[in-house]
Amino acid sequence: MSDLLLELSQSPIFQQAIRQLGVPLPMPERLRRGQGPWAAQPLADAPVVVFAGGHLDAALADALTSAGAAPIVVTPSEPHAAWRQAGEAWARPPRVFGATESPPDGQRAHALVYDGTALDSPTSLRGLFDAFHPWLPTLSRGGRVLVLGRDPSDPELTPMQAATATALEGFVRSLAKEVGRRGATAHAITIQRGAESRLGPLVRFLLSDRASFLTGQPWALTAQVPAPSDVPLVQPLERRLALVTGAARGIGEAIAHSLAAEGAHVLCLDRPGEETPLARVAQAVGGEPVTLDITAGDAAQALTTALRRHGRPLDILVHNAGITRDKTLARMSHEAWDQAVAVNLGAVVTLTDALLDGGLADHARVVCLSSVSGLAGNVGQTNYSASKAGVVGYVRALAPRVAARGITVNAIAPGFIETRLTAAMPIATREVARRLSALGQGGEPRDIADLVCFLASPGASGLTGRSLRACGGMFIGA
Repeated sequence: MSDLLLELSQSPIFQQAIRQLGVPLPMPERLRRGQGPWAAQPLADAPVVVFAGGHLDAALADALTSAGAAPIVVTPSEPHAAWRQAGEAWARPPRVFGATESPPDGQRAHALVYDGTALDSPTSLRGLFDAFHPWLPTLSRGGRVLVLGRDPSDPELTPMQAATATALEGFVRSLAKEVGRRGATAHAITIQRGAESRLGPLVRFLLSDRASFLTGQPWALTAQVPAPSDVPLVQPLERRLALVTGAARGIGEAIAHSLAAEGAHVLCLDRPGEETPLARVAQAVGGEPVTLDITAGDAAQALTTALRRHGRPLDILVHNAGITRDKTLARMSHEAWDQAVAVNLGAVVTLTDALLDGGLADHARVVCLSSVSGLAGNVGQTNYSASKAGVVGYVRALAPRVAARGITVNAIAPGFIETRLTAAMPIATREVARRLSALGQGGEPRDIADLVCFLASPGASGLTGRSLRACGGMFIGA
């Protein structure tokens, strides 16, 4: 189902007509999305403005220059030696501006990255205004904003310092809504002490075209999970064994393609009755079809038996299968309640618990699909919302229990995604759902798939126990 307003918004004639009529119609910006497998330099020659002055110069210098960016360092003093060293290593010396210098005429920036790890009081937050006020107009359409800060839960921080660190999240949530009309995004990243080395892969991902539908999100990097010895920049899932449930169609199909493109061997699982589309997907990604009712009493045993044929545990487990059985609570049948909870939550818990005993490798990645409805609620979806909120709680509770094995567990809460299910919505409902977000449009299955692929990669070791919204900055529940 195409988005007519998004198509029309690309027409200069239509844009001029809307302006002349004075109609308050949101005009979404078409998003750039990544194509093909991961590239070694996803930011090739992209000008990235870094507001230095915090404690992350070394991590940022290496991450940005290795990704191919052209750094522009704005600093109140001499730039940290890390920028010179990285510039020499990658033949990308940074351009340096003083903190009070104005951007040169015609300057455009793909991204603005603010290192706020030195902010320690409410008055120091003025640094956000002083940095972004002159430079924000340089941000390109479809650009990126990252604001980096300290972990507010750090027990070594004073209450004032914790308050200051938390303020960055509110700043970013509002800024994301301001820049969204230009197709730009904004994120806040907090970094736990000792997790600075985990920053690079996340920065590369969020500044790339693969994160174009993600915005207004807080990302918390920790050192809770031991980092793998090797973090490849391309083909990060080579020789990994992955399982994707609900893989026959829609988001599950996109996830299978994305994982396979990065080198994973994908087991594509779906329910009986979906054999034909499931076989088609498995063949297309060079994987294997697995037909299984995940709510059956013997589903866990059947799955572990199927995995034994491979003689190795899973490296990636993606719980994508889900159903809706919508009715207001007074009109809902107990069968509709039971079905939604069994598929969306019960199977996630049962299968994961069974696989933890030998079915998941050390340093494995578990990704569960929740929903914005589970975070914010929705009329007629008490069963669905309860089950998807349960996924959030399960991820949060399981993550610390498996961290010592290097396993991460995260959830993704999609918003409005253009699939055959949303195409069946009444047109008015569908149109409202598309526009109620900072980016003013729905997402595509590959937006979810790209985030799953990142969370499944070795470079995502700093993220665990998190529930990340992939909703284009949806206003509901934000």
